[in-house]
Amino acid sequence: MRIISGKNKGQRLIAPKKLPVRPTTDMAKESLFNILNNQYYFSDVIVLDLFAGTGNISYEFASRGSETITAVDGDMGCIRYISETATNFGFPITAIKRDVFQYLEGNAVKAHIIFADPPYDMPTEDFTKIAQLVFEKELLLENGVLIIEHSKHTDLSHLRHFTDHRRYGSSVFSFFEWTEEDE
Repeated sequence: MRIISGKNKGQRLIAPKKLPVRPTTDMAKESLFNILNNQYYFSDVIVLDLFAGTGNISYEFASRGSETITAVDGDMGCIRYISETATNFGFPITAIKRDVFQYLEGNAVKAHIIFADPPYDMPTEDFTKIAQLVFEKELLLENGVLIIEHSKHTDLSHLRHFTDHRRYGSSVFSFFEWTEEDE
């Protein structure tokens, strides 16, 4: 995995092979950040990275200037790797070992961008639960967006607050936002 842009552009990171992860591909990640780059000043956003895995998405935000990033994952090996990498690069990432659903139901941080990359084989009702909890707990800050990465075999377009999706290979990013109808 490599960092696509920002102050650490081109930096390669090698995660331990034993981690239970499927990192977002560089192509998909670059496309996602091209979309976000047109909507946000990264230095002004608070980021919440759910099912953070290797921290791939968190590092990209940090390299682009985001100063408040929280990465949540249930695997201690992933959290250890994220913490070590954040320390080595001076990234402002707080890594939290916790079940994502328990975290969202508890005192989750509010953020402008919430990115969730759960296992692709997770039941559809759990994908639904992520979106429901984010909006029920009002975790998105003003003009915020929830982005859920999933396989092309999962369709989330029927969920409330869904606004768009983009497909890159076998990966899909579904976008959820507060809309005027929600107010």
